[in-house]
Formats: sequence, C-alpha cells, structure tokens
Amino acid sequence: MRALAAVAAVVVLIAAAIAWYSRPHAEPVAAEPLPAVTDEAPPDRAAPSPGGGEVVVAVAGKVRKPGLVHLPEGARVADALAAAGGVLPGTDIALLNLARKVTDGELILVGVTAPPGAAGDQGAGGPADGASGGGAAGGKVNLNTATLAQLDSLPGVGPVLAQRILDHREKSGPFRTISDLRQVDGIGDARYEQLKELVTV
Repeated sequence: MRALAAVAAVVVLIAAAIAWYSRPHAEPVAAEPLPAVTDEAPPDRAAPSPGGGEVVVAVAGKVRKPGLVHLPEGARVADALAAAGGVLPGTDIALLNLARKVTDGELILVGVTAPPGAAGDQGAGGPADGASGGGAAGGKVNLNTATLAQLDSLPGVGPVLAQRILDHREKSGPFRTISDLRQVDGIGDARYEQLKELVTV
C-alpha cells in the first residue's frame, strides 16, 4: 500500500509540473513614449493684410477729361492719365515720369506749366498758350481762360471747387463780371470776398 501511495504522489507531482509549464504566459507590452509637454505657445498667425485703398488725384492740362480721378493705391502717373481719357494729340509728355506712383490729393499737370504756388508735376509742353493761359496783368487769374491748375492755386480753392468753376464756365458761358463767381456752388460771401481781388474777367 505504501508503494502504491508513493507512486500516486509521484504521478500527482508530475501532473502538477506539466500543468505549471503549460500555462499561458502574458507577453509584456512596451509603452509608447508620451509627447513632451512644453510651455511654449504656438506661434501667432499673421493677421491678414488690409485691402488696397483708393487715392484721388487731380489731372489738369492737355488731357481729354481734366478733373478728379479715383485710382487704386499704388497707381502710377500713366494710370492717372489713362483715367483722364488720355493725352490730347500733339502733347509732349517726354518729361513726365509715367512710372512714378501717385499720392492722394496731388495735382498732375500735362502740357502746361504750374503757376506759382501750385503743386504737382510740371507738364512737358512748357508754358500754356494764349487759349489756356489764365494769367492777367497784375498777376490776377482770368476766370474765362484759367486752367484747373491755375484756379486751384488760388487761396481757398482746391481741385474740387476749381473743377466746379470750369463746369460753370462751360455750361453758362464766360464770366461777365467777377460777381458771377457767387453762382458757383461752394462759393459763399466769405470766399467771394477772399477771391474777388485775385481774379479778373
């Protein structure tokens, strides 16, 4: 009996050993490294650049449509002349810098000479001829022959009001008296008193 019990014990031990070695083994899983955390903030995105603006330029002299022209910011003298209808035939513009960028509020003269005190490009055509010259004896500006640039040179008269004077002259005919200036929109009593000694008809 003892021998049988010993054999049974050996069999149990062998079975236990087989069961131990045949059990499933868990494979270790390698942990993925976590991304490093920093205190640096993400770079700011560049703000969108504002849209292009607009400039207003006065074009006077020997062009088809003298007056104010509206151009995109960065436009050049050539663009201003094109917006004014182009240069009249026979006008010499060799001395005009067509590639120069224009600035808001400037005056561009084409084919005429700027009168004293007037800002802007001097036209390449030299002094204005008798048909376009607005000068008179004593340095007064002739309302019936003055160009936009010459009217613009008067105190208190900008390119807008100068263009209104030209429009009135074209629509109603020559000024008969200096007091006819009162009929131009934008010229009240105070401005008339300022101008009446500086102009003639």
